[in-house]
Amino acid sequence: MSELELLKIIASILALIVSVVGHEIMHGWVAYRYGDMTAKLQGRLSINPIRHIDPVGTILVPALLYAMHAPFLFGWAKPVPIDMNTVLRKGGYGAAVAVSLAGITYNFALAILAATLLPLAWPPHGMLGAFVYLFLAQSVMINVVLGVFNLWPIPPLDGSQALRFFAAKMGWRGFVEAYEKIYPYGMIILFAILFTPLADILFAPVGWILKWIIPG
Repeated sequence: MSELELLKIIASILALIVSVVGHEIMHGWVAYRYGDMTAKLQGRLSINPIRHIDPVGTILVPALLYAMHAPFLFGWAKPVPIDMNTVLRKGGYGAAVAVSLAGITYNFALAILAATLLPLAWPPHGMLGAFVYLFLAQSVMINVVLGVFNLWPIPPLDGSQALRFFAAKMGWRGFVEAYEKIYPYGMIILFAILFTPLADILFAPVGWILKWIIPG
């Protein structure tokens, strides 16, 4: 393994950890702003990655994707505990939508920041410069992928939560009741999509967003 390959692996791992850990912390932080102390009391608003690492989502899945030469790394951290009843009671359905979209907002914001800084890191100088460039490049890709993926309206992804609370806010009771019946089958539907050509269609916005935020 060359030094450049090793740098890319390290940069990719760090970028993934920053992306998925920050995603979960933002859910907890926004919930905290609406009065839910659950995540804070359990120490899950900490930036210490050890508190958030999921053995499967943060380690095994990314490792398998890398070994399979996947076009991008992907994963998740342990979900931050949230008492949505408290959020609803103190902030209403709008607050619940905000909590649901907090992680996605973080991912897209981080992708835009990394894309803005990326030209400043080119051309890289030395090993440190190469590491910074690779870290920024991987941060752009990983965060866009995570943002798009979590927007899918498939339970238990964030997009489904936001859609359900928005529908409740609008008074679409029939829609909410019908949608909630899908929840027990959400993971089956999700994995079925991920292993079919439909995934290419749903991931298509990744390419559009990358072309938009990466200069030149």
